Amino acid sequence: MSRSRTSLTFPPPVMEARRWLDGVTHPEGRALLNVSQAAPLDAPPERMRAEMARIVMEDAGAHLYGPVLGLPDLRAEVAAQWSGAYGGRIRADQIAITSGCNQAFAAAISTLCGEDDEVILPVPYYFNHAMWLDMSGVRTVPLQTGPDLIPRAVDAAKLITGRTRAIALVSPNNPGGVEYPAQTLTDFRDLCRSRGIALILDETYRDFDARDGAPHDLFAGDWDDTLIQLYSFSKAYRLTGHRVGAIVASSARLAEVEKFLDTVTICPNQLGQRAALWGMRNLGTWLAGERQEILDRRAAIMDHFPKLAEKGWQLRGCGAYFAYLRHPFDMSSADLAPWLVKNAGILCLPGTMFRPASDPLGASEIRIAFANVDRPAIAELFDRLALIAP
Repeated sequence: MSRSRTSLTFPPPVMEARRWLDGVTHPEGRALLNVSQAAPLDAPPERMRAEMARIVMEDAGAHLYGPVLGLPDLRAEVAAQWSGAYGGRIRADQIAITSGCNQAFAAAISTLCGEDDEVILPVPYYFNHAMWLDMSGVRTVPLQTGPDLIPRAVDAAKLITGRTRAIALVSPNNPGGVEYPAQTLTDFRDLCRSRGIALILDETYRDFDARDGAPHDLFAGDWDDTLIQLYSFSKAYRLTGHRVGAIVASSARLAEVEKFLDTVTICPNQLGQRAALWGMRNLGTWLAGERQEILDRRAAIMDHFPKLAEKGWQLRGCGAYFAYLRHPFDMSSADLAPWLVKNAGILCLPGTMFRPASDPLGASEIRIAFANVDRPAIAELFDRLALIAP
């Protein structure tokens, strides 16, 4: 009997982790520290919500089907701002708006891959990427990274076969937090171009990169023969529930993307698109402040990590919304993570969720998502971790 597509992959990790909370009570004075998920928990800023309320009442188009590839004004705004930010030439017809960045990845893979094709993912990987590949009948080929979690194109070259259709990178990285050097991205672009495969670059966290200026120059010159960029408005403007993302690719590829999107959602969320457009035009200063807050939390991780270093922990990566740690215990992180919920009031994700089951390195790793914990909470987090002895 054949298996269903969904049975080919693992359960959603964040949902699985939430079930660890069932039946657990936390003692007074030790509230749960939830560092399991990167999605902002706060609502969009008040000015944006006021504009969204106005749109709901006054803009009839916000309640109707719209263009499959997204609002023309939003596509044009992304093209203009991206061209300026990256020093490249990006047209509106090279932009499609999607129902979140996960859908952008799914759409890209659907235009690239057939049954039994292969996509190379650096490990640790973003688990939803691996899940979609599983459900698409596409083989995930893990690319090991070194202690700095930075993948190398020279290593990826050894993994390319006649079935390889793409290499997918995430920078700033989820789960590792590391920001890939510009030269690393150039090396991967050149490799992909020379082998006739696509480079998928997920820049969901680009707004929180610690580096000033463009993180790469991949959009300079002709780029759309190889590069497919993915983006999410959810992190920048707290629009998680409205599901608005983007894919930047050749107009020919977007014609194929349109088939996928029309079949799955028909059009992206209309209210969310209008909010994203308004945010791009009006919230630049506010977003800069959000970036500084995230960078301060990153600094807090670095400030407090010596408490754990003394206990044998290692900080593998830190940036954007994430810190990726190696623990010193003789216990798999798959067991340590639920133990931390009960015994330390910490909900985090084990490294086993970010690697194939056959990869032993995940057993010694955990991911901390610090998007929703401020500097005092980060201090408390590290105090608790420094005291544990499972």
